[in-house]
Amino acid sequence: MRLTAKIKSLFRIPDSRYTTREIFWWLWRAWRGNRLQAVLNAAVGLLGVAVSLASVWAVQHAIDVASHVTSGSIYWAVALMGALILCDFALSIASIWIRNILGIKAQNRMQQSLLDRILRSEWRGRESHHSGDVLNRLEFDVTNVVSFLTEVIPNALSTLALFLGAFCYLLLVDWRLAIIIVVMIPVFVLFSKVYVWKMRSLTREVRNSDSKVQSVLQETIQHRMLIKTLESDGAAVDRLEGTQSELRSKVVRRTKFSVFSNLILNLGFSAGYLVAFMWAAVRMSVGTLTFGGMTAFLQLVNKIQSPARQLTKLVPSFVSVFTAAERLMELGENPLEEQGEPIELETPCGIRLDHVSYAYDDVDGNVLKDLSFDFYPGSCTAVLGETGSGKTTLVRMILALLRPQGGRVEIYNRHKAYELTPRLRANFVYVPQGNMLMSGSIRENLLLGKADATVEEMEKALRTSCADFVFDLPQGLDTLCSEQGGGLSEGQAQRISIARSLLRNRGIMLFDEATSALDPETERQLLRNILSGHDKTIIFITHRPAVIEYCDQTLTIEKV
Repeated sequence: MRLTAKIKSLFRIPDSRYTTREIFWWLWRAWRGNRLQAVLNAAVGLLGVAVSLASVWAVQHAIDVASHVTSGSIYWAVALMGALILCDFALSIASIWIRNILGIKAQNRMQQSLLDRILRSEWRGRESHHSGDVLNRLEFDVTNVVSFLTEVIPNALSTLALFLGAFCYLLLVDWRLAIIIVVMIPVFVLFSKVYVWKMRSLTREVRNSDSKVQSVLQETIQHRMLIKTLESDGAAVDRLEGTQSELRSKVVRRTKFSVFSNLILNLGFSAGYLVAFMWAAVRMSVGTLTFGGMTAFLQLVNKIQSPARQLTKLVPSFVSVFTAAERLMELGENPLEEQGEPIELETPCGIRLDHVSYAYDDVDGNVLKDLSFDFYPGSCTAVLGETGSGKTTLVRMILALLRPQGGRVEIYNRHKAYELTPRLRANFVYVPQGNMLMSGSIRENLLLGKADATVEEMEKALRTSCADFVFDLPQGLDTLCSEQGGGLSEGQAQRISIARSLLRNRGIMLFDEATSALDPETERQLLRNILSGHDKTIIFITHRPAVIEYCDQTLTIEKV
């Protein structure tokens, strides 16, 4: 342990967030869903080893037959060589097919699993990772892990088999040289361990910087209009250059260490091959080795050195996958929300706050403090308050995205009351502030509210939300929207968002400044349509006077 600490100090290697055992266990669980591809790749690789070693013997046999050292037909000997070459081609095609067809399925499966884990985890109010960083991990780190589990490990198995097979063959030809090669292995292992420690920290730095670059690119493109209006084009490009410069410097550091390490290893391999060649030449000159035997001898040395070289490349792969696994493990650190079947209450139902308090951190203090209120069944309530008073936090708490740190939030009807949990989210319709349409057609956006909604149901929801304009569009429901409802005005996108929520048809409707982009007359008509049923509990987070006029009660939140 003391030696390990000295080496890590010498190379300035930071401590890892996870232990090697934890990372191996995570990789093992990830591998369980990709066993078929791994086994097929391993089988193809082992068959390739058998063909490769058989080719060495076939070449030696053909040369010995041609030089009359061994009796036999030179035509059959060459035909055997040709058959083995065809086998090698067939195995190469099979490997490409397995990688391309099963590989993309394995990558998709892991991305789906991680995305599902992220979506079902608790939300703490403040994201610990930038969305660009998360996308970078879900794309590049997932690809890295899947490739390692389904290709690198099976290939390493076949590489090791080739090394052992060639070594045993060489042992039969010349045991002295084979022993010398075995003695060199511990030196390689020691060097590899130091290499892994250093490369792991350097690779982590590079991947983090790469995520920063993607985050800057994503934010810049997403807020292009803001940047243009602020005339900050140059500042945006300079910001990108700064993060790219940081990435380049870290790539240079990693490359320097990698080049130096590879230079040392390649010098060792080259020296070893020269020694083997000299040894074979001396034996041939004294008549203890045939020309075919020397050819086979040098091929075997190459068959040993080639796997050894590939094993040295396996070390960076281990480093890279350890870094990727750590980054993906971090995405799953938040605990899962309460899981189980949704609990839908009989309507009408209400929400009761009982001395609720919440703080995002100790520094900023409470956002909500000792708040009590009853959104009784069938009521219409306007929630008022200045910016920073905690209205958004209240919305998140009502939707069970946040849990109160003090007090209790209940959902209830005339029969029963429940403490609010994610399983009770099934009772809510939520229309968020701003433009929240997804890219795709209007129909696809509406179906997010109700997957099996009929055309008649969609048309009714559009009329209720004053979105009749959709019927006048050339493509109607199949009109395409770009990202965040591009192609529609803010008011149009807002009304389609309301229609999507109305299709969900739940007992409690929560509108967060959902009419902010509407003109007064459209807003009044929309409110009349929504409130005409008198069978829902409706909560408006608003500053709009017209909305307040339609409400039974108001809740004014004071800034703490």
